[in-house]
Amino acid sequence: MPELPEVETVRQTLKTLVSGKTIVDVHVYWSNCVITKDFEKDILGQTIHDILRYGKYLVFILDHHVMISHLRMEGKYYLHQKRQPSNHEHVVFDLNTNESLTYHDTRKFGKFELIDKNTYLEVPPLSLLGKEPKDIDPIVFYKRLKQKRIPVKMALLDQHLISGLGNIYVDETLFRAGIHPEKKCYRLTKKDVSRMIYHAIQVLSYATELGGSTIRTYHAIHGVDGKFQNELKVHTKKDIPCEVCHTPIIKIKVGGRGTYVCPTCQSK
Repeated sequence: MPELPEVETVRQTLKTLVSGKTIVDVHVYWSNCVITKDFEKDILGQTIHDILRYGKYLVFILDHHVMISHLRMEGKYYLHQKRQPSNHEHVVFDLNTNESLTYHDTRKFGKFELIDKNTYLEVPPLSLLGKEPKDIDPIVFYKRLKQKRIPVKMALLDQHLISGLGNIYVDETLFRAGIHPEKKCYRLTKKDVSRMIYHAIQVLSYATELGGSTIRTYHAIHGVDGKFQNELKVHTKKDIPCEVCHTPIIKIKVGGRGTYVCPTCQSK
């Protein structure tokens, strides 16, 4: 599933490919992925001026609107010469350069939405996002977590509390911080939270530098594979000795999510 580093890799790549190009036609082949009424009509003729990212959302800056794209589980983009869409290409944007930007999504979970350019930060979904780790004050975050009795992993996955982290990078952050994912939020100390935020920033920054993680069926964008999967310490490492203490990594469930833990370095 694409998380902040993967989405940032997509943003950087797409920005170089489509900035300054105009959408001359759009074809929606899976209507459930489009939230906005009159999406196809309203987006016609608008030029892509920039592509931003908020948490895991891509934001295409157009003439009068922004187009918000959420990749969800396996969404990805391809740019190519105009042709008939292949399987799982659910939205196709024809550009004025005789190219097409296609949205490919095997799971069909991705979403598109058009929002007025002047208000998009003031309304959902972006208005509901928590801050990214690099923008969070650890003391303020500590006070919020002290009010919660859920496992810390579930809190870090809550995009309303903190944005950008998903299953992979939460596992990696908690391992580096030496915190068990089942530890209840209200039991965290200020040092725990500061350490956790520090490692979240480091993990996301390094993963972004390496183009994210290419795991299972997810590739950030056609022809671009991330390399951070080679740097994973615990995620997907079940039964492999921890590189710090040599205890075998275990896999447990936390809130229904597969979770990788070193039982020694992350002792309860």
